Amino acid sequence: MMKRLALAILLSTSLSPAALAADDVFVVAAPFEIKGADPSLSGDIFLKMDIAETLVNADTAGHLQPGLAESWSVSDDGLNWRFDLREGVTFHDGSPFTASTAAAALDIARAKKGLLSNAPITSITADGADLVISLSEPFAALPAFLAEYRSQILAPRAYGPDGMATSVIATGPFKVTDMQAPLSLRTERNEAYWGAKPAIARASYSAIGRAETRALMAESGDADFVFNLDPASVQRLASVDQVGIHSVSIPRTLMLKLNAADPHFDTVAERKALSLAIDRAGLASAVLRYPAAADQMFPPAMAQWHQAGTSPLGFDPEAAKALLAQEGWMPGADGILEKDGDRFEVELLTYPDRPELPLVAAVLEQMFADVGIKAVINSTNFSEIPAKHADGTLQMALFARNFGLVPDPIGTLLQDYAPGGDWGAMGWENAELTGLVDKLASGTGTDEDRARVSSILNDQLPVIPIAWYQQTAAVSKAVTGVVIDPYERSFGLRGMSFAQ
Repeated sequence: MMKRLALAILLSTSLSPAALAADDVFVVAAPFEIKGADPSLSGDIFLKMDIAETLVNADTAGHLQPGLAESWSVSDDGLNWRFDLREGVTFHDGSPFTASTAAAALDIARAKKGLLSNAPITSITADGADLVISLSEPFAALPAFLAEYRSQILAPRAYGPDGMATSVIATGPFKVTDMQAPLSLRTERNEAYWGAKPAIARASYSAIGRAETRALMAESGDADFVFNLDPASVQRLASVDQVGIHSVSIPRTLMLKLNAADPHFDTVAERKALSLAIDRAGLASAVLRYPAAADQMFPPAMAQWHQAGTSPLGFDPEAAKALLAQEGWMPGADGILEKDGDRFEVELLTYPDRPELPLVAAVLEQMFADVGIKAVINSTNFSEIPAKHADGTLQMALFARNFGLVPDPIGTLLQDYAPGGDWGAMGWENAELTGLVDKLASGTGTDEDRARVSSILNDQLPVIPIAWYQQTAAVSKAVTGVVIDPYERSFGLRGMSFAQ
């Protein structure tokens, strides 16, 4: 008989009974809705559920690994990449995976907005059993771009006439048996998989938006693997005997984006003053509830980019006040700073999709008030951040930036800071940084160049890092082989099994 809790979840999420756990189905619950079959819409879910694959894979340290391509090489001039594809691979519909099908899928992917469309690709062609990608300029990050979820390879029959996928026909160890967007999908083991077959025979995915509901599913046993827990749920589930809590530092940073062209933030001193006003350790402990105060943009999970010797971003409200006074900002009658008749009153934009962001914004509001800055919080749709960036009206925005979309963050840096895209720097450019990022993207950069990039960003503060994230999952103790991927490419289903 269905548990009372499971029935409550059914009523609150409109899931059918088939979407909930059966004894022989491995049930995953996560907050991400299934927006459609196309990789550009929900490819991250298909990758996480081990349904779809990319030519290049990555391990839990972000190192590139063979995927559907066994190996790759680049010509001496850096303009032609050759990928040696696996033989004997078939799609879930039984059709063969070939260089031609891979080229067609990637051409479809790069025609859509995304990282691959930003790579300097001139052509993707099949050369016998190999795939050849030609570039207009050297681009060392190409293999990492091919590991991104929107670069996954689907069968020709998966796509409609407009190039949008209408079904998920891929090559992974699991294949879709039913999908009810936006809430659920069901899979079964792909018995024709080219690699090691998973121990799990069937798995389901449920999109559960409320963190409290996901936690209740873990506690009741209605889900075997619950992804992305809020701090309160982690504390509660830690005392549940049948549930194990797994956490890992991930390459995502909570940061404050500033419009460096705005008269409140157009000097380095003003931006440093805001940074000095933030008690990162206290904020991380009180709101995120784990010790993750950021002393630089790149977290320790990004070993190649994190610089242990970088001067940390400190907390010193008195020094913040002194810097602001140095820039001409003096307290008005109500304590709010003024300069040439302009009050230091600015909009702080954020969004509630991540429940911690409005809470962090409220804490920042008080911290800024302590140094004479009035922040007016506007918690709205996350799309308002790039929209206000585009029309020039953005002043401050609080958001979480994921540097793990591709295993090499150079793609994100190219978009955000060289020069800035709509999620990165605004009203700020640095010729030295642009040159370094271009150099690293071409493959001629060094570790010293990475260190210098970190140093410039910490010194100039076009965005202000606040905290590094941890990803937490609750997993039934009846499950073995659990590994949480810091790059969030996979839930790890292919390596899990139920304890005997």
